[in-house]
Amino acid sequence: MRNRPLVQLAATAVAATFLLVAVLGFIPGITTNYSELSFAGHESEAKLLGLFQVSVLHNIVHGLFGVVGFALARSVAGARNFLIGGGVVYLVLTVYGSVIDLNSNINFVPVNVADNFLHLGLGVAMIGLGVVLGKQAANTTTAIAN
Repeated sequence: MRNRPLVQLAATAVAATFLLVAVLGFIPGITTNYSELSFAGHESEAKLLGLFQVSVLHNIVHGLFGVVGFALARSVAGARNFLIGGGVVYLVLTVYGSVIDLNSNINFVPVNVADNFLHLGLGVAMIGLGVVLGKQAANTTTAIAN
């Protein structure tokens, strides 16, 4: 781990965070209104940390993102792609959550306003990390090769 480029370390940290959030979404107390946790849909009143609307599906998606992140973080290109691609996914999810009626069946993930702001920040941060650290890793690799 110590000699890995920062882009790989960042992707690993992001992946670990996704897995942690997935697990926390299933823990009563950390997830408020846990008895209202549904598989999917806007009817789920469970909220991670009392803020972020979650469902079983939402938690599974976080877990899958974490697993994919760990797998891709094994290489510089994979780590960069995970951060940038995942960031784009979260920006798309931000737009989705901003344009839909949050109280309709189309909100199957589910998301709320707090999720939208979190997804926006997450998307921007992931893309920024992927671009900056990916470029740094590429420059380091080029310098070593020369």
